[in-house]
Amino acid sequence: MLALDFKKEVFRWAEEISVKPKEVHLRKMNTKWASCSNKGRLTFAFSLLNEPPEVRTKVIIHELLHLKYPNHGKLFKTLFISHLRKQGIEYSLKDFNNST
Repeated sequence: MLALDFKKEVFRWAEEISVKPKEVHLRKMNTKWASCSNKGRLTFAFSLLNEPPEVRTKVIIHELLHLKYPNHGKLFKTLFISHLRKQGIEYSLKDFNNST
């Protein structure tokens, strides 16, 4: 997947989730898939571009939800699972910790 296509995917999901990231960046990250700053900046690992669509979608949704809910509380988890189910994507508890 190309970086531009990935960013389009992020903004498509942002619209679905009703959030507006201020910036979306891709860079080399050694220990995680992505991060979300308290200023609305999302940073994703370049390596994520080579992952299957389901993995990219999980990470994108996870980070976008952090724009509304900074922790992994009950509401965050409920919305995360709801969005994944709509896409027919399976989830596990590790999905809450691997991308941030």
